[in-house]
Amino acid sequence: MFGKFTRVFFVMTFLSLLPVAAAVASQTIVFTNNQWDSQMFHNEVAKFIVENGFEGYEVEFSTGSSTLNWQGMINGDVDLDIESWTDNVATYQDDVARKDIVPLGILVPDSAQGFYVPRYVIEGDPERGISPVAPDLKNVADLVRYADVFKDPEAPGRGRIYGAIPGWMIDEVLFKKYEYYGLNEGYNYFRVGSEAVLFASLAGAYNLGEPWVGYCYEPTWITGRLEVVLLGDAPYDPDLYRKGACEIPKQALRIVCGGHFPEKAPELLDFFKKYRTGSALVSEALAHLEETKENHARAAVWFLKEHDALLDGWLTPTQAKKVRDALSSL
Repeated sequence: MFGKFTRVFFVMTFLSLLPVAAAVASQTIVFTNNQWDSQMFHNEVAKFIVENGFEGYEVEFSTGSSTLNWQGMINGDVDLDIESWTDNVATYQDDVARKDIVPLGILVPDSAQGFYVPRYVIEGDPERGISPVAPDLKNVADLVRYADVFKDPEAPGRGRIYGAIPGWMIDEVLFKKYEYYGLNEGYNYFRVGSEAVLFASLAGAYNLGEPWVGYCYEPTWITGRLEVVLLGDAPYDPDLYRKGACEIPKQALRIVCGGHFPEKAPELLDFFKKYRTGSALVSEALAHLEETKENHARAAVWFLKEHDALLDGWLTPTQAKKVRDALSSL
């Protein structure tokens, strides 16, 4: 009899714990990690807030190209894309119309991208003893005359243009631009493997006062710290854009999610609709990241402490207090 009651006691105890276990079970939210600094920084800021300001969520990152991660959102394998360059996505409007993709908010209201050169290439820099080597360079089309200035160190007689990262959606547009303006006749289109290598090539040339031309975008730490010039182009035309025949328009960087996400995590939607930074704040954060050599997670903590008031615009008072309590222990 005693054994029977003991078994019943343990069964009832186990059953009584099931609601508690269900209540504390966490749900995993997957952010895209397309492997550029500003997005990785935003990912860590949002991760800290989601995991500390809300109950029952864990955040993971899907590391890959923007193209693959975009398809992952449509398929339901990836939940959210913070800092999404939606104007680079040819199918964006159709994906939204089909409700495969849902726009939530605007992270940065305006950002620029394209081919850049250091300002001293055009204007010189008397303080550094640098003379202008391409004083008439204003537009991408003008580059055709300056292949001998932007020399490819690995290909004598050819120039070098640094392209975007393989797998980034903008890379296709830039390569078509390279062909459209006939730059392929005098230049090699040189793709590097990561944003860090791309920026290192620009920083290295800049420190030496040497010519450099290639892809860059704003906001980044490097465009915030170095004097660089975005080369002009023909006025934007949506019919010409994919052919590389016009400028890349400034665009709002958006927070978007897969069509499944609003039902998966409805209580997170309001935060992501309100989550907004801006070029100046992001450039400041990325400059801090570069100067301190911290990882993105530590930079996110620094940023949230440095700009504490942002929490009140993003969260409810209760959620903001939870985040502040978590920050106070770090």
